Amino acid sequence: MPIVVKTNICTGCETCLESCPYDAIIMKEGKAVINEYCNECMTCLSVCPEGAIIETADSSLRKQKELTKAKFTDYRDVLVFAEQRDGEIATVSFELLGAGRRLADKLDAGLFAVLLGAGEDEANELIKWGADKVFVCSDTTLKQFNDDLYAHILSELIQEQKPSIVLAGATPIGRSFIPRVAARIRTGLTADCTSLEIESETGSLLQVRPAFGGNIMATIVCPDYRPQMATVRPRVMKKGEYQKDRSGEIVNISADNMESRTKVLETVKEVSGISVNLHEADFIIAGGRGAGGEKGFKMLEELAEVLNGVVGASRAAVDEGWVAYSHQVGQTGKTVNPKIYIACGISGAVQHLVGMQSSDMIIAINKNPDAPIFNIATYGIVGDIFEIVPLLIKKIKEAKGL
Repeated sequence: MPIVVKTNICTGCETCLESCPYDAIIMKEGKAVINEYCNECMTCLSVCPEGAIIETADSSLRKQKELTKAKFTDYRDVLVFAEQRDGEIATVSFELLGAGRRLADKLDAGLFAVLLGAGEDEANELIKWGADKVFVCSDTTLKQFNDDLYAHILSELIQEQKPSIVLAGATPIGRSFIPRVAARIRTGLTADCTSLEIESETGSLLQVRPAFGGNIMATIVCPDYRPQMATVRPRVMKKGEYQKDRSGEIVNISADNMESRTKVLETVKEVSGISVNLHEADFIIAGGRGAGGEKGFKMLEELAEVLNGVVGASRAAVDEGWVAYSHQVGQTGKTVNPKIYIACGISGAVQHLVGMQSSDMIIAINKNPDAPIFNIATYGIVGDIFEIVPLLIKKIKEAKGL
């Protein structure tokens, strides 16, 4: 251990215990002992009245950090894991390419993608959505997701290509194997990000995500290790520009000699009696506590019907039992990105905003002129939804000739 306690000097006064921010100092047989949680912050060195805590010559953790920092120049590009399901590229992959293209341009770097279990046709689609190079493995064993194989291939590719940033979707697949990849290559991972930016002075990735139940938005950096890895919540990033004539490089990679401890025998899709496709809707009419109850949601359903949209809801409305959980938008529900989002009687708690703030247009209707929802709304209407929504329904029906 790089930081040690000289037991022949330690008097067991316990002065050092509260100084360690990592709880890495414990008492054992009346003497202070440094355990495996030590991060070598050196805080404890100056607090011991006897001078019993010292730094040894072999500081492995510090040496590892210095070695990693010295090689930062080797890490350059942005790599996106492009997820596929049943041979079809997931929408979140195109969103990641849009975010990745923006980050890569700021870093004057390349944008790469890795696609497992699909073919060159799908790889070409990724190029048209912004990728400069696509690493594709069309081995049939990868068509169905397998943690072991996916983690092994992506880890090897990262170590070979040395990207500065690695992005994946915060989907069930991404949440399952991306932490394994981060552990294998010994770097940090920020999960469920809602925003990504480049710090202008250092070029570090600023990874923003909700924390403490969504009460704050935390900005996380990975200053000492590369690559910088993040999973991104679906539907919060804008897709890039699709260019049908865009060209790029496709690199075929092999899955030969790769062993897995597990084998996927069958994939069973959950069948729900209720189909609420909030993710693909162009119009979402969402109700909150201000909708007042089931009667209010019946009115919102009528507005959704004339707009060919769907009904969403805040957590407050779902908790009251006015509408099913499948309609919930927000941190603990679904993240959406419609063309128009009409928020009816929703105050605008941060937990709800992170799930819909990337909508192309937000129309807020609320009696409270100081409601936080107005801070992000494209258009705001201060008034009673029971007066305004029926008028909207009437005018839309007249315009459509209904």
